[in-house]
Amino acid sequence: MKPLAQLVAGNAARSPEGVAFLEGARRLSWRDYHERSDRLAGVLAGLGLASGERVAVWMPDGPGVHAVWLACEKAGFVVVGIGPRAGLAELRHLLEKTGAAVLVAPAQHRDVDVSGVFAELRGAGLPLRHHLVVEGDLEPDEPVFRGARTAPWEGRALGPEALFLLNSTSGTTGLPKCVTQHQARWFHFHELAVEAADLDERDVFMSLLPAPFGFGLWTAHFTPALLGAPTLLMDRFDADRALAAIEEHRVSVLAAVSTQFILLLNSPEIARHDLGSLRVLFTGGEAVPTERAVEFEDRTGAAVLQFYGSNETGALSRTTLRDSREVRLGSAGRVIDSMQVRLFDADGADVTASGRGQPGCRGVLTCRGYYEDDAANAKLVREDGWMLTGDVATLEDGVLRVIGRTADFIIRGGKNISGPAVEAAVSTHPAVALAAAVAMPDPVFGERVCVYAELRPGATLGLEELVAHLLAAGVSKEWFPERLEIVDALPRASGGKVAKQALREDIRRRLG
Repeated sequence: MKPLAQLVAGNAARSPEGVAFLEGARRLSWRDYHERSDRLAGVLAGLGLASGERVAVWMPDGPGVHAVWLACEKAGFVVVGIGPRAGLAELRHLLEKTGAAVLVAPAQHRDVDVSGVFAELRGAGLPLRHHLVVEGDLEPDEPVFRGARTAPWEGRALGPEALFLLNSTSGTTGLPKCVTQHQARWFHFHELAVEAADLDERDVFMSLLPAPFGFGLWTAHFTPALLGAPTLLMDRFDADRALAAIEEHRVSVLAAVSTQFILLLNSPEIARHDLGSLRVLFTGGEAVPTERAVEFEDRTGAAVLQFYGSNETGALSRTTLRDSREVRLGSAGRVIDSMQVRLFDADGADVTASGRGQPGCRGVLTCRGYYEDDAANAKLVREDGWMLTGDVATLEDGVLRVIGRTADFIIRGGKNISGPAVEAAVSTHPAVALAAAVAMPDPVFGERVCVYAELRPGATLGLEELVAHLLAAGVSKEWFPERLEIVDALPRASGGKVAKQALREDIRRRLG
């Protein structure tokens, strides 16, 4: 098994002018990708760091971040992948937690004076020693290369089984934990993706996910490189621009979280573009709303597929082109043969196949735990080695169906109400573009259902109208929202998902 850098070098030799990445007007060929990561590896090696030291990378999504990651692999350093939307508290926590010696980032990132923040953090005692300022596509005449001290890096490269990257959980429930990543798990994941969607070098990928997270890792950093296929990226997601790019570049494989593909469907621009090149949408990362997935398939002709799992577990199940629509859109798919999967009840005992419980797994796709966090690892992995997800699911005839998250239930009068189930029901109203259901504190019932909603352009909606719609649709009255908050935009966490913790805090503030 060759490490990724060697595979990219092979692509550069076979197809030097072939496109590796596109982002707006920026184009990075396989030769550029290989050569620029070579040069940057020399700059990193010239910093005098020991092999295995951590290099934090905080950059916009685009070709440059992948070149930096590849350079770190070549020079023998572990990347600390920081989401481009991370706030300063999260940045400081990740730098402190990992002991990063280098911060690779633009001088200015999302209106943040990074140079000033670096000086402040270093002055506060963090072990940071260098701020490597990078901009754009890492052109040879940029400051990172001009006058930089370089050193040989050959022989320092990380292997496929080595720790190569630390990325974070989404950070929606407090300061994130750092997940250990090795390349071999993503090579296994790649093989499953190729088999699921009949992927090959003729495909054109578009990954709308933040690069440092699991979904973004395999859809932008690994699978396209292993195939030698081009990938379109966006520094900031914009539904209208994404639709235009799909048509212009004849994208065949789209990767997007549920929120993003819903926004594509909601855009008036979708009727103005030819999306006939699309054949697969990989989605997930949050509950996949069945009705909107059906709509996406009917509008585009693309098959909606998903892997079910997490940053920590990799994948437990998947859907493929050979599954029926009922399985593809009504479940999390069939359990992966190379993974062992079980359901556990609240006491940690096995649940029968037709029951419901918390999924656990063992196999080649799992990470190796959280970085230097014994307490978190004790909750993640049982003493017998089974790694747990944060979900509640059923498993019958090999098909996994996710009911909700262990931490995403609204407990009203002792009754567990699934937040994702409420969201799916509310989202059937024609005025609703996106919805998020959270627990609202209540002195009598403990919690009640509160829904935050983004509306379609020009639409209005009141609680009475929404409840009447749900009643007519036959939705369980226990799921009816008891408060509706209309917002211009739902807040997002670093990974692109809705930041529900921020909404829980907001409703507590509103209630005083």
